[in-house]
Amino acid sequence: MDVRSQISMVFHLDKCLGCHTCSIACKNLWTDRKGTEYMWWNNVETKPGTGYPTCWEDQQKYQGGWEKNGKLKLRSTGKAKIVANIFHNPHMPSMDDYYEPWTYDYQNLFNAPEGPDQPIARPVSKVTGEYIEIESGPNWDDDLGGSPLYARNDPNLEGLSEAERQQLFAIERLVFFYFPRICNHCLNPACVAACPSGALYKRGEDGIVLVDQKRCRAWRACVAACPYKKVFYNWFTGKSEKCILCFPRVETGQAPACFHSCVGRIRYLGVLLYDAERIEEAANAAGNELIDAQRSLILDPFDPEVIRAAERKGLPESTIEAAQKSPVYQFVKVWKIALPPHLEFRTLPMLFYVPPMSPVLANRQNDVLDHASTDLFHDIEEARVPMKFLGNLLGVGNETKLRYALRKQKAVRWYRRAITVGDVDLQTAQKMLREADCTAEEAEGIFRMTALCPAEERFVIPPSHREQAAEMFGDVMDRKQGTGFGFLSAPRRGL
Repeated sequence: MDVRSQISMVFHLDKCLGCHTCSIACKNLWTDRKGTEYMWWNNVETKPGTGYPTCWEDQQKYQGGWEKNGKLKLRSTGKAKIVANIFHNPHMPSMDDYYEPWTYDYQNLFNAPEGPDQPIARPVSKVTGEYIEIESGPNWDDDLGGSPLYARNDPNLEGLSEAERQQLFAIERLVFFYFPRICNHCLNPACVAACPSGALYKRGEDGIVLVDQKRCRAWRACVAACPYKKVFYNWFTGKSEKCILCFPRVETGQAPACFHSCVGRIRYLGVLLYDAERIEEAANAAGNELIDAQRSLILDPFDPEVIRAAERKGLPESTIEAAQKSPVYQFVKVWKIALPPHLEFRTLPMLFYVPPMSPVLANRQNDVLDHASTDLFHDIEEARVPMKFLGNLLGVGNETKLRYALRKQKAVRWYRRAITVGDVDLQTAQKMLREADCTAEEAEGIFRMTALCPAEERFVIPPSHREQAAEMFGDVMDRKQGTGFGFLSAPRRGL
């Protein structure tokens, strides 16, 4: 058992407001430099929608992530492709897939001579300096952009019946939810394995994926290989850049900027202990077994055997204690209501999402709330967002784990409604808890973590032990190309 620690995250989609405060906090802190104008390390997408860059989930187009063909292989690159794609990679996102960043010619607005027409500030490209016509931009289809036209190209709509599509796009009840994204800091990151220069690596002490700016040679294989398209190319410096999970803040015990600024308090940060020896086995699992395989990697931080193995590996006691208090461990391993996005890419992402529920209903008779009604919540199968759509996004196309998470969330809603409002039967709520594989104590824990949890319990960050990590793992990386399993011990700094 090779016990390692990983800083991991949970985003609670049922609480996301779509306010983009997280995106602006990240933008102001990290990507306000020349060459980074188009970069959004954190962005919030409307689902259904094409996202940023356009249709990033369509791996038929981008060829990101891993494919299982006997053993795992990178889709986008390999020994035979690396030279052929050196001048043009057909699977690389173009500027049109992102957007051409722009500013405005304010001088024309401020200094225009007197005339019969109102002067305007024309958009100017921040790349070429030429006047442009704006055809797309960040969050271009935010809130469906007033139209479902963009949303109909969402790759997650594959397999949905016409009735389910109508359910999503009916004008009288247009349905969407928000999907915030950052780098997943995967256990088996395709970007790291694809880099010919070995510039990308995972830090040994916390698993954060970084880019060594001195080693980067602008191959951009990482951009093509990342299936989530969270590695970007700086056209000014000629280097790749990505989310660094605000590691200077994390090292001083502070939450990343996007976490700290989140208005809806949807974000949780904590340590997971995992068995590094079983990464290849988990990533190679059959599609319908991937979620269980990834969960099996996560070790019980209270297990004496795991604690002894962690101590033998040299993990600090503070890291083990942080893993025991981790909210991510509760959501993912104990309650099992947080799921990874697109696990079929086989990168084993360490960002998990609690799936969204439909809003509470209010049945009224003669404008008075019918307290005898039991139709306060949508039935899981009749929710506004079709189960198939959420299954494609969070369930590897398998709806079983998704139904389990949604049923447990609904049971907790009923239980807390019975206790706090009293307009639903407590015995019915308790029955729903049993059917959802949830105890009253667990329901109280989920409610507290979701609604009442203070910041120090949402963000459990262990003290930094960089010097100790260097002794544990060494400064030399095993960059065995084409496997993706030899880079887990890199403690060097990045960006």
